[in-house]
Amino acid sequence: MQETLQEYIPEKAISKVIELLDHDKLNVKVKKERKTRHGDYKRLPNGNHQITVNSNLNHYRFLITLIHEIAHFEAFNNYGRLIKPHGLEWKRTFQHLMLPFINPDVFPMELLPLLAKHFKNPKASSDTDIQLAYALKQFDAPNNKTFIFEVPLHESFKIYNGRIFRKGLKRRTRYECVELKTSKTYLFNANVEVELLEE
Repeated sequence: MQETLQEYIPEKAISKVIELLDHDKLNVKVKKERKTRHGDYKRLPNGNHQITVNSNLNHYRFLITLIHEIAHFEAFNNYGRLIKPHGLEWKRTFQHLMLPFINPDVFPMELLPLLAKHFKNPKASSDTDIQLAYALKQFDAPNNKTFIFEVPLHESFKIYNGRIFRKGLKRRTRYECVELKTSKTYLFNANVEVELLEE
């Protein structure tokens, strides 16, 4: 497992992560990119536990996602199966597990204040924390994608599954976008990556 992790997480985090994963019945798998999630945790029918994390994540997002899923495992182990998946028990467990990693040996200095703020009350997905998600994306490999907030008003764009939208006005935190084929309105987070279309 250590050899696999070296490819995906910051070097200074490896020994601490190995300690957290030192459970006989916990298995971690690295998966191809899934558009709807960065990772997941589940208890298998045979009583073992499995964590999966997407292989395309940068080192920092991979680490946060891995600890997020380990926190599910630990929270269910410590508090039982009836707790809410992202309830108070999970939040406290996630905070406790992440704390040793939030330092300049593991994360770049520019991420530390955003991580400190995020982990005061961690959400079900770090993508809902717009500032942190945008900062983490700066460490992704370059691509031809544009963030929704950078798309000019009324311009058309395509999302990962080929559906085409026109950008509308911003509500409180999300943008109203109309799907051209159906004329239905959908809300998009500001940090969603899309492909601009040539007019």
